[in-house]
Amino acid sequence: MIIIGSDHGGLNLKSALNSYLSRRGIQVTDAGTNDDSSVDYPDFGQKVAEAVIAGQAELGILICGTGIGMSIAANKIPGIRAALVTDVFMARMAKEHNNANILVLGGRVLDEQKACDLVGAWLDASFEGGRHQGRLDKITALEQKYNN
Repeated sequence: MIIIGSDHGGLNLKSALNSYLSRRGIQVTDAGTNDDSSVDYPDFGQKVAEAVIAGQAELGILICGTGIGMSIAANKIPGIRAALVTDVFMARMAKEHNNANILVLGGRVLDEQKACDLVGAWLDASFEGGRHQGRLDKITALEQKYNN
C-alpha cells in the first residue's frame, strides 16, 4: 500500500497519480489535501512520513509545488529517505541505491505523464543492497547521533 499526500501546489498531480496507481492495481491511501485552499506542506509531509515509519503504508509519495519543501520536511522524520526526483534515472536510483521509502515530486514542474513515468520507474526498481546498505547504515547513524 502507498500513502500519497500533497499541498495545494501538488493537488492536481496527486489526483493523476492516484488514478495511475489504481490502474496498476496498487492500493492507495490519500492523506490530503483535498482542495486548492492554501495549506502548509510540512503538515502533509509529516503525516505521510509517520504513516510509512509506523508501517501503515509500505511507501509514500509527496507532492508540493517544487517538491523541495516536502522533501525537507519528510526527511526530518528518522528512518525516512525521501527522494526528490526529476527524471527516470533519478527515480530508479532513488530505489536501487538509496532505498527511498518516499518519492517526492514537484506539482508545478512536472506534467502528469512525466510524473507517472517517475513513479513507475521507482516502483519497478529494487534496492540493490550490498555497498549501498552500508551507506544507508551511515545515514541511520547520523540520525541517531543528532536525534538523541
